[in-house]
Amino acid sequence: MPKYFRDKIADHYLYFTSECIIEAMHVHASDKKLTEANSAKFYVKGDGSTVMKKRGDLTDAEIHKIQKFIKENYIEMYKNWVSFGGTEEFYRG
Repeated sequence: MPKYFRDKIADHYLYFTSECIIEAMHVHASDKKLTEANSAKFYVKGDGSTVMKKRGDLTDAEIHKIQKFIKENYIEMYKNWVSFGGTEEFYRG
């Protein structure tokens, strides 16, 4: 699984899977296995804000930290997403 960053954010890895690059840009967050099962899922909008589609095992505090981190780093994350063949679309829903 490609990780957006090597280090954990709020004790969770931020990553995507090769199967999900056909969707709009999004971020999975998991503290253990890098699979979609039991992970949180955040769709990323063009301004870096997020829409949480799946909570996973995150606490409210972890959600806030991860959303803030994505907002501050979404351009770099987007470049990583596209370099792996991800769509060039941000979430619009």
